[in-house]
Amino acid sequence: MSFVHSAPKYASNEGVCEALVAALGDIVVASKEEHGEIVITVVRDGIADALRLLRDQHDYQQLMEIAGVDYPGRAERFEVVYMLLSVTKNHRVMLKVTASESTPVPTATTIWPNAGWLEREVFDLYGVLFAGNTDLRRILTDYGFEGHPFRKDFPLTGYTELRYSEEEKRVVYEPVKLAQDLRQFDFMSPWEGADYVLPGDEKAAAAPPPPPPPASTPKTTDTPADTGAGAKTDAKASKKVSAEAPAKKEAAPRKPRATKAKADAKPKAPAKPRTRKPKGDPA
Repeated sequence: MSFVHSAPKYASNEGVCEALVAALGDIVVASKEEHGEIVITVVRDGIADALRLLRDQHDYQQLMEIAGVDYPGRAERFEVVYMLLSVTKNHRVMLKVTASESTPVPTATTIWPNAGWLEREVFDLYGVLFAGNTDLRRILTDYGFEGHPFRKDFPLTGYTELRYSEEEKRVVYEPVKLAQDLRQFDFMSPWEGADYVLPGDEKAAAAPPPPPPPASTPKTTDTPADTGAGAKTDAKASKKVSAEAPAKKEAAPRKPRATKAKADAKPKAPAKPRTRKPKGDPA
């Protein structure tokens, strides 16, 4: 017996992008379907209206994630991506807005309460401001942390480091001290190669040394005399340098140790038997 569910296993994107773009109207900046995902970019001030419309009229009930992206070369370097899920249609869609360091994005906490923590994460890691979020604090880093670690121009080592001080009996912050500078980024693909000389490669740029001149007369061994081989060499090699080691002398037989003859010893006298007197016998 088989059961048929009303929701499809994989929802089709056919006609969805066109329908959503027509419903959103003038606030749409761009739209595309890439890698099986529908992505719609809207104006920053209209993001709250777009999210509410997709939730109430197109059944995208859940806000699954808010992510940030950094493009340092753009005037508005940040992108804020909203990922929505329709549990009834089994379908997903993504909305995007752009922002800079000083242009806040309208909050989505009035539509989905879980957007509060998601916006705090984007603010903590990228520095994007969300207008209307009443609790916009750091959520992953320390409250005294300086900078935003997911920005492309943030150094890998950070600016400060912390340690426990035995003298002060607390955790203290100190500037990072590096033996070499690691805060320069070229944003170049490693497959294309750098357009400057890397440390240690300056020797490769120098001209190679000239090859050695060829020998005037090649060295050959045409006769045995050139190699030193022959009957005289064989006879000299077979000559013994030192005499053989002398043979060991045979050891003389060992004489038995002289012992005193027991025959000369005087025999002992036999012991005299003892007799017991009977009781009562007069002495």
